[in-house]
Amino acid sequence: MEEELPMQQDSVNYNDDSIVHLEDMEHIRLRPGMYIGKLGDGSSHDDGIYVLIKEVIDNAIDEFTSGFGKRIEMTINFGERKVSIRDYGRGIPLGKMVEAVSKLNTGAKYDSKVFQKSVGLNGVGTKAVNALASYFKVQAFREGKTRYAEFCEGKMTYDSGITDFESDTTGTLVEFIPDAKLFGNYHFISEYVERRVWNYCYLNRGLTFYYNDRRYYSKNGLLDLLEHNMEGEPLYPIIHIKDDDFEAAFTHVNGQSSDYYYSFVNGQHTTEGGTHQSAFREGYARVVKEFYNKKEFAPEDVRQGLVCALCIRIQEPVFEAQTKTKLGSTHLAPNNQDGTNDSPVLKTYVLDILKRHLDNYLHMHAETAEALLDKIQRNEKERKEIAGIKKLAKESTRKASLNNSKLRDCHVHYNSNHPRRLESTIFITEGLSASGSITKSRDVETQAVFSLRGKPLNTVSVGKAEVYKNEELNLLHNALDIDDGMENLRYNNVVIATDADVDGMHIRLLLLTFFLRFYPDLVRQGHVYILQTPLFRVRNKQKTTYCYSDEERIEAIHNTANAEITRFKGLGEISPDEFKGFINQDMRLDPVLLHKDFDTPGVLRFYMGQNSAERREFIMKNLRVEDDESIVVG
Repeated sequence: MEEELPMQQDSVNYNDDSIVHLEDMEHIRLRPGMYIGKLGDGSSHDDGIYVLIKEVIDNAIDEFTSGFGKRIEMTINFGERKVSIRDYGRGIPLGKMVEAVSKLNTGAKYDSKVFQKSVGLNGVGTKAVNALASYFKVQAFREGKTRYAEFCEGKMTYDSGITDFESDTTGTLVEFIPDAKLFGNYHFISEYVERRVWNYCYLNRGLTFYYNDRRYYSKNGLLDLLEHNMEGEPLYPIIHIKDDDFEAAFTHVNGQSSDYYYSFVNGQHTTEGGTHQSAFREGYARVVKEFYNKKEFAPEDVRQGLVCALCIRIQEPVFEAQTKTKLGSTHLAPNNQDGTNDSPVLKTYVLDILKRHLDNYLHMHAETAEALLDKIQRNEKERKEIAGIKKLAKESTRKASLNNSKLRDCHVHYNSNHPRRLESTIFITEGLSASGSITKSRDVETQAVFSLRGKPLNTVSVGKAEVYKNEELNLLHNALDIDDGMENLRYNNVVIATDADVDGMHIRLLLLTFFLRFYPDLVRQGHVYILQTPLFRVRNKQKTTYCYSDEERIEAIHNTANAEITRFKGLGEISPDEFKGFINQDMRLDPVLLHKDFDTPGVLRFYMGQNSAERREFIMKNLRVEDDESIVVG
């Protein structure tokens, strides 16, 4: 007789009641990561609150690119955390306005005759904003009529119906407040928003964008983007190519270990690149090698130091995730119904454009061709000089990695396809006690720990060879896996977790110097953060409050009877059980931001160079004494 298998409890409970139907808005709220990537509190540039803004603006941009409305207005009330976006396009058709913002798979973007090259189908965009907002309002203006509706958590609370509107103004107004029940104690960082606004202007010449009453406008498109964001002087005048649905601006700069891209598809910032960026990288190296008739040139030597802004517009692009950060399309248009595709291959399309424009440009501009050749030859010489050291360093790193006591790795990495890849984080700590607390408290799925031994090498004036020879820094950049470019970065969030004392601050500066000198893209792309941990614990038998500043400490004491106050002198003093609350989803992170006018080499030389007397004079001139007699450099 066959042995009768025991009936599982799940099978007993699996019946008609187990099949649950979720309305569109409910599903978005239950699984927000499927629609906006991650939630976050606003500390990271790719947190969900910025994706919500993007989804609304994308609709306004699609109106502009279709020839309707040259102006977009956006205000953010930072106190109320309310976002308001107004475009002057055609306006959502009034009869279907409510459905357009509350029913999935509803929208004009499915009609390719109406929107040929939009960012996406937008069957989700504004619906996700609506569902994930505690307050959402949409108002459309069309043909002397208007209608507005208000929602809470995706459920409509008011509909004005269609009424007369005494103006010939058209367009759409959207207002929303992200739901704190989902996003926690979030905050908007204006620099992140402003960066997005500028990108919209660079990619849409003729568009006027007002953000909190400041005007943004670009006359020269991607040429302006590169001029405004490039660090260092270009080695030759920026080459600007425009051909139908393709645009690129690029040049070389010194002091950069790889090539760097600002890449876009249909106006969407593809921060992780994709097929269009790969096509440009391959095509650029090929055209340059053929121009100089130097087949032996290594592609990495041709591209090292290249800075490029790249944009392409294609029909119905295929992205690798809802957040649209990486293009997967291989053709300029989607497949036919029978599965074939007679539209141009993306790689061939980009190569043909580069062959025509770049080759002609180099023939016509001898000084640029000479400067580029000199840069390639210097790259080749530098690569060969450090090749031996790099090989030895990699071998020693490989051996050390087999038993690397400095790294406690996690299971999920940024360069994977795991659903939680955006959460992948590495904490860089000082000392065994601090790393021990974090290691015991962390989420082993997504959080890794790298432990420093004292203060790392000051790299402000050393070469790349010295970095490879330094065991600690060599292990660190190998843990990140960014030596050959950002494509293989293993952690989305690189968090410097040091004590809030003089030594801790010095270690932060040494690490930032290392990243900015040799891996600036890590900072530029918004991956580096400073972990804020509490300075004080104020508690009684009823409650415990952790305070991150003197102001918070004073307020906590005022609100806590018979308070016991503890001053944390270092991370190692915080118990693992307590630490768990400081590195979870609600941890406080300060992003390291580079402003476009930031003089990185000059700042590093002044603050980290061998000019002690000059720094001492600066400190003495800027000392001030606060009321509590503490000394502050201001």
